[in-house]
Amino acid sequence: MAPGASPLSAELVRADVATLAEQQGSDIFRLLVQDVRDYAIFILNPDGIVASWNEGAERIKGYRADEIIGRHFSTFYTAEAVAVDWPNEELRRAREIGRFEDEGWRLRKDGTRFWANVIITALRDSHGRLLCYAKITRDLTERREHEERLRQSEENLRLLVEGVKDHAIFMLDAEGRVLNWNAGAQRLLGYQSYEVVGRHAAVFYTGEDAAAGTPDAELEVARSTGSSEDIGWRVRADGTRFWADVTLTAMHDSDGSLRGYAEIVRDWSERRRVQQLEVEGKRINEFIAMLAHELRNPLAPIGNAVGILEKMANTPELVWCTKLIGRQVVHMARLVDDLLDVSRITSGKIQLRREPLELNALVQSAVDSMRQAVEGYGHTLELTLPAQPTRVEGDSTRLTQVVVNLLTNAAKYTPNGGRVQVSMETDASSATLRVVDNGIGMSKALIDRAFEMFVQGDRALDRSEGGLGIGLTLVKRIVALHGGDVRAGSAGLGQGSEFTVRLPLKTPGARTAGTAPDASSSSSPVPRRILVVDDNRDAALSLSALLQMSGHEVRVAHDGAEALRLAAADPPDAILLDLGLPQMDGYEVARRLREMPPLARTRLIAMTGHGQDSHRQAARERGFQAHLLKPVSYVELLKVLNESEAPPDAPA
Repeated sequence: MAPGASPLSAELVRADVATLAEQQGSDIFRLLVQDVRDYAIFILNPDGIVASWNEGAERIKGYRADEIIGRHFSTFYTAEAVAVDWPNEELRRAREIGRFEDEGWRLRKDGTRFWANVIITALRDSHGRLLCYAKITRDLTERREHEERLRQSEENLRLLVEGVKDHAIFMLDAEGRVLNWNAGAQRLLGYQSYEVVGRHAAVFYTGEDAAAGTPDAELEVARSTGSSEDIGWRVRADGTRFWADVTLTAMHDSDGSLRGYAEIVRDWSERRRVQQLEVEGKRINEFIAMLAHELRNPLAPIGNAVGILEKMANTPELVWCTKLIGRQVVHMARLVDDLLDVSRITSGKIQLRREPLELNALVQSAVDSMRQAVEGYGHTLELTLPAQPTRVEGDSTRLTQVVVNLLTNAAKYTPNGGRVQVSMETDASSATLRVVDNGIGMSKALIDRAFEMFVQGDRALDRSEGGLGIGLTLVKRIVALHGGDVRAGSAGLGQGSEFTVRLPLKTPGARTAGTAPDASSSSSPVPRRILVVDDNRDAALSLSALLQMSGHEVRVAHDGAEALRLAAADPPDAILLDLGLPQMDGYEVARRLREMPPLARTRLIAMTGHGQDSHRQAARERGFQAHLLKPVSYVELLKVLNESEAPPDAPA
């Protein structure tokens, strides 16, 4: 009350105000609200009839004053709201409590909806009589759309997180306690949500890690650096362990305070198993390579001794023994080769050196090389080839291996005195090679698995020559690399077997490689001055004796230093150099030999138990003209020695 004003004056003022409120379209009301554009402000009479209208109401709702004054305010409500008498319910609540606030859909004049915040205030006179309602409406459509987009985004994120099955994704509070739990966490860690929410994340760690304080240490790393990652053992609800990749990310509020952590757990048990298998596979391959090398070393002097015995055999018994030992050496060497091919198959490292080939000549040569071994079982070996040349493109060594392995298989699984037939025929696009025997045959189950690694049929007791169960696997792999296929067949046990290889023919026009002449049919060997270098004394001395019996002049060294001294004192025509020498290996010896001008025309021939492509490449790069694998075939050795005396320029 103003100073000096009487109570009577105050009462008069209140009466005037009440009168103004009743004058719904008065000038003072228009001055107060008419120009407001962001709010619809208007008066409803006690029955809900619109009695005034401001500029904001026109802008928001679309009606001019002359279009809406006198109409019930339910005009602004949806049909659903009108059907449940919601407009009158709002007036009732405002009348009872004095003020009512609501949010919901409202209608514009053009029928479009908008999201509105509505405040209805009951206005009464001094005696408490209801005069009218003041209604204020705000258009919150844009805010609601933003909130809806945010809600939808959060819902999508929730559905995404909860729907992920392969990752455990959950939140920890600032102390490391679980706040929520997704389906992936339940599947991976084995806890139901109610079993784990509120528990510390240390429950997922092994007892050893928990005792060492690892859970808190990882939280501290994430807290100080923003995130942490760990790969190690975690524990499921049932106590089983799994190998996990775990990422912790610190979550902060807008003011920078730590809110908690997001944790993502992935099961890497299978990846770890694969990595372990790869490491183990590498170790096995290294072991196999070393084993093959060590097995070849004793075979070399045995093979040399066989060559010496062949030249000295003068009785049927000695000839028989010599041939027997020779066959067994060849068999052992083939087993070693198969052993090495295991690693090549499993690692996919079999590579072909393709060239045009005449397949008739290749099969003829392969059969001839196996004839003595097959006939050693007392078998009859028959060969039928097409009259016309059969041209293919492929690796002659590998295709020869296919024929040899099939013949070895046929001879091994056929009782003594059996029959092995090799035939080939062609059509317009392919050549078909068949190897048929009348041996022990195969069951249906064995046929289905014949080309799997390490699978073998039952052998009779008299079949003492075993194998690794690799030969047919190699055949299938090699044929497939040539674009062909191979099949096994048998009428049953005791009824023989048939293997059929189909290879695509080469398109006409390409030049076909001829078959290299066999060393045994070449001209007489030219006497050479040869230096044999091998730390295996039996191998060195036996090879020296064999070469001397063929008319060569031979000296022997057992280490690199002695080899360099002998070569410098009297340069030889050829040096047969073992690569696995002690102290100074064969590669280093070769490098030093190539630095001696008097040895510029000396042929360097590597002899080694290592037959991988990498070893052959390394030998070429060190200046070797040939790479012979132990046990060295004497025929192959003579062929190499009979080649041109002048070696090509050594690599730099």
